[in-house]
Amino acid sequence: MTGLAAAAAGGSGSAPTLADFGHDPWWLIIIKVLAIFLFLLLGTLIAIWAERRILGYMQSRPGPNRAGPFGLLQSLMDGIKLPLKEDIVPRGVDKLLFWIAPAISVIPAFISFAIIPWGPMVSIAGVRTPLQLADLPVAVLLVLAMSSIGVYGIVLAGWSANSPYALLGGLRSSAQVISYEIAMGLSWVPVFLYSGSLSTTAIVNAQAHGTEFHWFGAGLHYPSWFAVLLLPSFLIYLITMVGETNRLPFDLPEGEGELVGGYHTEYSSLKFGLLQLAEYCNVITVSGLATTLFLGGWQAPWPISVWSGANVGWWPLLWFVTKVCLFVFFFFWLRASLPRIRYDQLMRLGWKVLIPSALAWTLMIATIRVWRRQGGSTGIYIVAGLIVAALLLLAWGWDVSAANRARRAEEFEAAETEAETEAASFPVPPMDLPHYHGVGVTPAGSPPVPAAATEAASRKEVTGA
Repeated sequence: MTGLAAAAAGGSGSAPTLADFGHDPWWLIIIKVLAIFLFLLLGTLIAIWAERRILGYMQSRPGPNRAGPFGLLQSLMDGIKLPLKEDIVPRGVDKLLFWIAPAISVIPAFISFAIIPWGPMVSIAGVRTPLQLADLPVAVLLVLAMSSIGVYGIVLAGWSANSPYALLGGLRSSAQVISYEIAMGLSWVPVFLYSGSLSTTAIVNAQAHGTEFHWFGAGLHYPSWFAVLLLPSFLIYLITMVGETNRLPFDLPEGEGELVGGYHTEYSSLKFGLLQLAEYCNVITVSGLATTLFLGGWQAPWPISVWSGANVGWWPLLWFVTKVCLFVFFFFWLRASLPRIRYDQLMRLGWKVLIPSALAWTLMIATIRVWRRQGGSTGIYIVAGLIVAALLLLAWGWDVSAANRARRAEEFEAAETEAETEAASFPVPPMDLPHYHGVGVTPAGSPPVPAAATEAASRKEVTGA
């Protein structure tokens, strides 16, 4: 842990560290596991109801309002109904993979939430324990690994269904995850550089207090959340987390407009419910991770943080859940506001915008961190100059390639236009031939027309001479 993280941890007596993990009794571990399971399960039911109500409000319609007050029981009724519906398995499917694919999708979502901190050290039945199931020196990489495994469920669901629509949805999902996981991982690197650790506990502690400054004699602190200090990383992560969860406007794997239902076209009953559960669990998980990495985790926001008891006891659990709900609302807002983009636009955004931007930002942050550690040595300026030169060279190469692509596109369009023009100018017989006027046609009983007159008339009709 760096000096910043250590100072933050020392400033709050209830902030846990890596040394506080691994000492819980077995019954407390079971309680934490059940708490995570119930939170994600009930969170999915509430999120589905909230999404339908919010979309209804934004689209000037009521949304669910029959089952229970304000339709609160609608998601519960749907969850009870799904397992009771007929489970249809098409002929020709790979039954083993067809059955286990939904489980492969939903299990990693539950595992990923184990390393997300909910709050500080608390007392449960007389045992001091952090409000977190587990933490590792490389805890954030566990989320990246689980998201990579989760996509296998979608790919296998599409491949095993023996349907072209489901297969295309699975292939789209695999390409999309590869594209956006790279940018997502790069957006985390500046956070690791500033916090000095890949542990989620250390990252939250590093955002506890900003650098102090004085204004009119009052001691204040600069913003400490990485969403402010590392704004480009935060924006890149916001985009990539939507792409990772296959939500609008990036829900190409289940695009109903062209793929019926995508990878879950052939699923029904409980298996379809598990795929939907995996999607909403992933939404909650990436929202919790965004809260941990960029919004200070369970730390209270300003001005609530001025209160001395804001980050002690069970209050931080409220701040954490509130931040997660804001991110989940962001998903719903996007679905109501943006249309689905084309697949080529999705790939172009991932490979040509997000990844280069994340690389450039990471290089700049790494240079600044090393410069601060070295006290502004000359070597750092040389490295920074080389990085800037490389970025300028890349920008110049990008402009040249864009100009070449535009020129080739214009040439191709011109060739197409010329081909269409030639195709449209097919031979058309003259509309005013000489015989239309009786030239060369001799009625019965009339004297024959001289050849010279016939030739002159023909030349006049055809050539206009």
